[in-house]
Amino acid sequence: MSFQHGSLRIAVVDGDSGFVQVLGKRLEGMGWQYRVLEGPLPAEELVAMRLNALVVDLSVLGAGGWDFLDAACGSLPGLGVIVCTGQSTVAQRIRGLRLGADDWISKPCHPEEVVARLEAVVRRRRRTVPQQDTDPVLAGELEVRADQFQAFVAGRSADLTRREFELLQLLAEARGLVLQREEIYQRVWGYAMAHGDRSVDVFVRKVRQKLERLSPDWRYIHTHFGIGYRFSPQPAEVALPAAGVPGPSSAASLAGASAPVRLASSA
Repeated sequence: MSFQHGSLRIAVVDGDSGFVQVLGKRLEGMGWQYRVLEGPLPAEELVAMRLNALVVDLSVLGAGGWDFLDAACGSLPGLGVIVCTGQSTVAQRIRGLRLGADDWISKPCHPEEVVARLEAVVRRRRRTVPQQDTDPVLAGELEVRADQFQAFVAGRSADLTRREFELLQLLAEARGLVLQREEIYQRVWGYAMAHGDRSVDVFVRKVRQKLERLSPDWRYIHTHFGIGYRFSPQPAEVALPAAGVPGPSSAASLAGASAPVRLASSA
Protein backbone atom coordinates (compact mmCIF):
# COMPACT_ATOMS: atom_id res chain seq x y z
CA MET A 1 0.00 0.00 0.00
CA SER A 2 1.46 3.36 -0.99
CA PHE A 3 0.50 6.73 0.45
CA GLN A 4 -0.43 9.47 -1.95
CA HIS A 5 0.92 13.00 -1.79
CA GLY A 6 -0.39 14.91 1.20
CA SER A 7 -2.39 11.99 2.47
CA LEU A 8 -1.08 11.85 6.05
CA ARG A 9 -1.22 14.31 8.93
CA ILE A 10 1.47 13.78 11.56
CA ALA A 11 2.22 15.51 14.88
CA VAL A 12 5.63 15.23 16.53
CA VAL A 13 6.17 15.89 20.24
CA ASP A 14 9.93 16.11 20.63
CA GLY A 15 12.47 18.56 22.02
CA ASP A 16 15.48 17.32 20.02
CA SER A 17 15.79 20.06 17.39
CA GLY A 18 18.33 18.15 15.29
CA PHE A 19 16.19 15.01 15.14
CA VAL A 20 13.03 17.02 14.44
CA GLN A 21 14.70 18.96 11.64
CA VAL A 22 15.94 15.83 9.86
CA LEU A 23 12.64 14.00 10.35
CA GLY A 24 10.68 17.06 9.22
CA LYS A 25 12.59 17.24 5.94
CA ARG A 26 11.87 13.57 5.31
CA LEU A 27 8.16 14.05 6.05
CA GLU A 28 8.04 17.05 3.72
CA GLY A 29 9.74 14.98 1.05
CA MET A 30 6.93 12.44 1.41
CA GLY A 31 4.37 15.18 0.91
CA TRP A 32 2.94 14.65 4.39
CA GLN A 33 1.61 17.41 6.58
CA TYR A 34 3.25 17.60 9.97
CA ARG A 35 3.30 19.78 13.03
CA VAL A 36 5.86 19.93 15.83
CA LEU A 37 4.41 20.30 19.33
CA GLU A 38 6.52 21.63 22.18
CA GLY A 39 4.43 19.88 24.80
CA PRO A 40 1.26 17.86 25.40
CA LEU A 41 -2.08 19.10 24.13
CA PRO A 42 -5.52 18.29 25.55
CA ALA A 43 -7.16 15.36 23.80
CA GLU A 44 -9.85 17.59 22.29
CA GLU A 45 -7.19 19.69 20.54
CA LEU A 46 -5.59 16.56 19.12
CA VAL A 47 -9.00 15.47 17.85
CA ALA A 48 -9.45 18.83 16.11
CA MET A 49 -6.11 18.36 14.31
CA ARG A 50 -7.49 15.24 12.56
CA LEU A 51 -4.20 13.41 12.82
CA ASN A 52 -3.31 10.06 11.32
CA ALA A 53 -0.39 9.48 13.66
CA LEU A 54 1.53 10.91 16.57
CA VAL A 55 5.26 10.55 17.30
CA VAL A 56 6.07 11.35 20.92
CA ASP A 57 9.24 11.44 23.01
CA LEU A 58 8.05 10.71 26.53
CA SER A 59 11.22 12.10 28.07
CA VAL A 60 10.20 15.58 26.88
CA LEU A 61 6.95 15.41 28.83
CA GLY A 62 8.39 14.52 32.21
CA ALA A 63 6.13 12.97 34.84
CA GLY A 64 3.02 13.78 32.82
CA GLY A 65 4.15 11.76 29.82
CA TRP A 66 2.31 8.61 30.80
CA ASP A 67 -0.94 10.49 31.42
CA PHE A 68 -0.64 12.17 28.03
CA LEU A 69 0.00 8.84 26.31
CA ASP A 70 -2.96 7.26 28.06
CA ALA A 71 -5.27 10.15 27.12
CA ALA A 72 -4.13 10.25 23.49
CA CYS A 73 -4.51 6.50 22.99
CA GLY A 74 -7.80 6.29 24.85
CA SER A 75 -9.52 9.31 23.30
CA LEU A 76 -8.53 8.92 19.65
CA PRO A 77 -9.34 5.37 18.51
CA GLY A 78 -8.09 5.89 14.94
CA LEU A 79 -4.80 7.57 15.90
CA GLY A 80 -1.57 5.68 15.35
CA VAL A 81 0.87 6.37 18.20
CA ILE A 82 4.62 5.78 18.11
CA VAL A 83 6.85 6.42 21.13
CA CYS A 84 10.29 7.50 19.93
CA THR A 85 12.51 8.14 22.91
CA GLY A 86 15.94 7.49 24.42
CA GLN A 87 17.02 4.67 26.66
CA SER A 88 14.17 2.82 28.30
CA THR A 89 13.58 -0.25 30.41
CA VAL A 90 11.59 -3.31 29.44
CA ALA A 91 8.99 -2.30 32.04
CA GLN A 92 8.61 1.15 30.46
CA ARG A 93 8.18 -0.25 26.97
CA ILE A 94 5.59 -2.76 28.17
CA ARG A 95 3.73 -0.02 30.01
CA GLY A 96 3.65 2.19 26.92
CA LEU A 97 2.39 -0.58 24.65
CA ARG A 98 -0.26 -1.60 27.15
CA LEU A 99 -1.48 1.98 27.40
CA GLY A 100 -2.16 1.81 23.68
CA ALA A 101 1.01 2.85 21.84
CA ASP A 102 1.33 1.02 18.52
CA ASP A 103 5.13 0.98 18.42
CA TRP A 104 8.21 1.96 20.41
CA ILE A 105 11.47 3.15 18.83
CA SER A 106 14.67 3.75 20.77
CA LYS A 107 16.92 6.70 19.92
CA PRO A 108 19.28 7.15 18.21
CA CYS A 109 17.35 6.02 15.17
CA HIS A 110 17.27 6.79 11.47
CA PRO A 111 14.40 9.04 10.27
CA GLU A 112 13.77 6.59 7.43
CA GLU A 113 12.91 3.94 10.02
CA VAL A 114 10.50 6.33 11.72
CA VAL A 115 8.79 7.00 8.40
CA ALA A 116 8.54 3.27 7.63
CA ARG A 117 7.03 2.58 11.04
CA LEU A 118 4.57 5.45 10.59
CA GLU A 119 3.47 3.90 7.31
CA ALA A 120 3.03 0.51 8.96
CA VAL A 121 1.02 1.92 11.87
CA VAL A 122 -1.29 3.96 9.63
CA ARG A 123 -1.70 1.00 7.29
CA ARG A 124 -2.89 -1.18 10.17
CA ARG A 125 -5.22 1.55 11.40
CA ARG A 126 -6.79 2.00 7.99
CA ARG A 127 -7.42 -1.72 7.75
CA THR A 128 -9.33 -1.73 11.04
CA VAL A 129 -11.24 1.58 10.76
CA PRO A 130 -14.85 0.58 10.04
CA GLN A 131 -17.10 2.12 7.43
CA GLN A 132 -19.61 4.60 8.83
CA ASP A 133 -22.56 2.43 7.81
CA THR A 134 -21.31 -0.64 9.68
CA ASP A 135 -24.20 -2.21 11.54
CA PRO A 136 -23.78 -2.46 15.33
CA VAL A 137 -23.37 -5.85 16.95
CA LEU A 138 -26.28 -6.53 19.30
CA ALA A 139 -25.77 -9.20 21.95
CA GLY A 140 -27.74 -9.59 25.17
CA GLU A 141 -27.90 -6.09 26.63
CA LEU A 142 -24.77 -5.06 24.75
CA GLU A 143 -24.42 -2.93 21.64
CA VAL A 144 -20.99 -2.83 19.99
CA ARG A 145 -20.70 0.27 17.77
CA ALA A 146 -17.76 0.07 15.39
CA ASP A 147 -18.55 3.55 14.04
CA GLN A 148 -17.99 5.01 17.52
CA PHE A 149 -15.27 2.63 18.74
CA GLN A 150 -17.39 1.99 21.80
CA ALA A 151 -19.78 -0.47 23.45
CA PHE A 152 -23.06 0.55 25.10
CA VAL A 153 -25.54 -0.96 27.54
CA ALA A 154 -28.95 0.75 27.56
CA GLY A 155 -27.33 3.83 26.08
CA ARG A 156 -24.55 3.98 28.67
CA SER A 157 -20.99 3.82 27.39
CA ALA A 158 -18.74 1.08 28.75
CA ASP A 159 -15.85 3.58 28.54
CA LEU A 160 -13.56 1.16 26.74
CA THR A 161 -10.10 2.27 25.68
CA ARG A 162 -9.16 1.87 22.03
CA ARG A 163 -7.39 -1.43 22.56
CA GLU A 164 -10.14 -2.77 24.84
CA PHE A 165 -12.70 -1.98 22.16
CA GLU A 166 -10.63 -3.61 19.41
CA LEU A 167 -10.36 -6.77 21.50
CA LEU A 168 -14.11 -6.84 22.18
CA GLN A 169 -14.95 -6.13 18.55
CA LEU A 170 -12.69 -8.95 17.37
CA LEU A 171 -14.30 -11.45 19.73
CA ALA A 172 -17.83 -10.22 18.96
CA GLU A 173 -17.34 -10.52 15.21
CA ALA A 174 -16.13 -14.10 15.71
CA ARG A 175 -19.20 -14.83 17.86
CA GLY A 176 -19.28 -18.43 19.03
CA LEU A 177 -15.74 -19.23 17.85
CA VAL A 178 -12.79 -19.78 20.18
CA LEU A 179 -9.94 -17.43 19.31
CA GLN A 180 -6.49 -18.38 20.49
CA ARG A 181 -4.53 -15.87 22.57
CA GLU A 182 -1.80 -15.69 19.93
CA GLU A 183 -4.33 -14.86 17.20
CA ILE A 184 -5.99 -12.20 19.34
CA TYR A 185 -2.65 -10.57 20.10
CA GLN A 186 -1.54 -10.65 16.46
CA ARG A 187 -4.75 -9.05 15.23
CA VAL A 188 -5.20 -6.45 17.98
CA TRP A 189 -1.61 -5.52 18.83
CA GLY A 190 -0.34 -6.03 15.30
CA TYR A 191 2.65 -8.27 15.90
CA ALA A 192 3.55 -11.68 17.31
CA MET A 193 3.01 -12.31 21.01
CA ALA A 194 6.16 -12.84 23.06
CA HIS A 195 6.43 -15.95 25.20
CA GLY A 196 4.86 -15.38 28.61
CA ASP A 197 3.08 -12.15 27.62
CA ARG A 198 -0.24 -11.91 29.50
CA SER A 199 -1.56 -8.75 27.82
CA VAL A 200 -4.55 -10.55 26.28
CA ASP A 201 -5.62 -11.94 29.65
CA VAL A 202 -5.19 -8.54 31.31
CA PHE A 203 -7.29 -6.77 28.70
CA VAL A 204 -10.00 -9.44 28.67
CA ARG A 205 -10.30 -9.02 32.45
CA LYS A 206 -10.64 -5.24 32.07
CA VAL A 207 -13.32 -5.58 29.39
CA ARG A 208 -15.25 -8.12 31.48
CA GLN A 209 -15.19 -5.84 34.51
CA LYS A 210 -16.51 -2.89 32.54
CA LEU A 211 -19.26 -4.90 30.85
CA GLU A 212 -20.37 -6.64 34.04
CA ARG A 213 -20.55 -3.32 35.86
CA LEU A 214 -23.25 -2.14 33.42
CA SER A 215 -24.72 -5.53 32.53
CA PRO A 216 -24.42 -7.71 35.66
CA ASP A 217 -27.07 -10.19 34.50
CA TRP A 218 -25.11 -11.25 31.42
CA ARG A 219 -21.79 -12.94 30.70
CA TYR A 220 -20.26 -12.18 27.32
CA ILE A 221 -16.68 -13.49 27.17
CA HIS A 222 -15.86 -17.07 28.15
CA THR A 223 -12.43 -18.50 28.89
CA HIS A 224 -11.09 -21.65 27.27
CA PHE A 225 -8.12 -22.42 29.48
CA GLY A 226 -4.91 -23.10 27.63
CA ILE A 227 -6.48 -21.92 24.38
CA GLY A 228 -8.12 -18.50 24.39
CA TYR A 229 -11.51 -16.82 24.56
CA ARG A 230 -14.99 -17.03 23.04
CA PHE A 231 -17.73 -14.39 22.77
CA SER A 232 -21.13 -15.93 23.50
CA PRO A 233 -23.71 -13.83 25.42
CA GLN A 234 -25.55 -15.82 28.08
CA PRO A 235 -27.69 -14.80 31.06
CA ALA A 236 -25.54 -15.00 34.19
CA GLU A 237 -27.78 -17.53 35.93
CA VAL A 238 -27.42 -20.04 33.08
CA ALA A 239 -23.95 -19.14 31.84
CA LEU A 240 -21.78 -22.19 31.49
CA PRO A 241 -18.58 -22.37 33.53
CA ALA A 242 -15.31 -21.57 31.81
CA ALA A 243 -14.02 -24.45 29.73
CA GLY A 244 -12.02 -26.89 31.80
CA VAL A 245 -13.58 -25.82 35.11
CA PRO A 246 -16.49 -27.89 36.48
CA GLY A 247 -19.57 -25.99 37.55
CA PRO A 248 -21.25 -26.30 40.96
CA SER A 249 -22.16 -29.99 41.02
CA SER A 250 -22.31 -32.68 43.64
CA ALA A 251 -19.53 -35.23 43.93
CA ALA A 252 -21.98 -37.92 42.87
CA SER A 253 -22.96 -36.15 39.68
CA LEU A 254 -19.31 -35.52 38.84
CA ALA A 255 -18.50 -39.15 39.35
CA GLY A 256 -21.21 -40.17 36.92
CA ALA A 257 -20.46 -37.52 34.34
CA SER A 258 -19.71 -38.49 30.80
CA ALA A 259 -16.29 -38.10 29.21
CA PRO A 260 -15.10 -34.51 29.19
CA VAL A 261 -15.90 -32.40 26.17
CA ARG A 262 -12.93 -31.81 23.89
CA LEU A 263 -12.60 -28.22 22.77
CA ALA A 264 -11.34 -27.45 19.31
CA SER A 265 -9.38 -24.26 19.00
CA SER A 266 -9.98 -21.98 16.09
CA ALA A 267 -7.58 -21.96 13.21
